[in-house]
Amino acid sequence: MTQATTFENTVSQPLRVFLVEDSLDVRELMIENLAMIPGVVVAGVSESEGDALNQLNALPCDVLIVDIQLKKGNGINLLRQISEKAKAVNALKIICSNNATEVFRRVGRQYGVNHFFDKTSEFPQLFELVKSLSSANLEYNARG
Repeated sequence: MTQATTFENTVSQPLRVFLVEDSLDVRELMIENLAMIPGVVVAGVSESEGDALNQLNALPCDVLIVDIQLKKGNGINLLRQISEKAKAVNALKIICSNNATEVFRRVGRQYGVNHFFDKTSEFPQLFELVKSLSSANLEYNARG
C-alpha cells in the first residue's frame, strides 16, 4: 500500500519516528536499525497503549510504528483513540506485528494505517520504507 506523504518539517529537521513495541529485544533491534538511517531520529518509544497516548499528545512525530499486541493495552485501541481525538496525531501510521491477518490489516486501515508489515518476515521492507521516507524528507528540506 503506498501513499504520498507531505512532511511539514522545516529545513534540516529529521524524520521523527515514534515506536510502540513491548518486546525489549524487538524494540532494541528496531531502534538500532532506525538509528542507521540518515535523517531519522527516534523521537519516542513506548511499550504500552496508555503511555504511548500520553507521549504522543506531547511529542510530535512524522512516522508512528505500532505493534498490535502490547503488555498493557493494544495497538489497535491506540490507533482508534488517536483517530477519535480532535487533535489527531498527524503521522504516517505503520503497524508492524506478528498478527498479520487480513482482519487486522482491514481494522488498521479503518484507523488510518498506511502500511502493515509482518514482524516475522518483513523487517527489511519496513526499514526500506523508512529509508525512502527519510530520503524524501531530506530532499524536501534541501529545497527549503
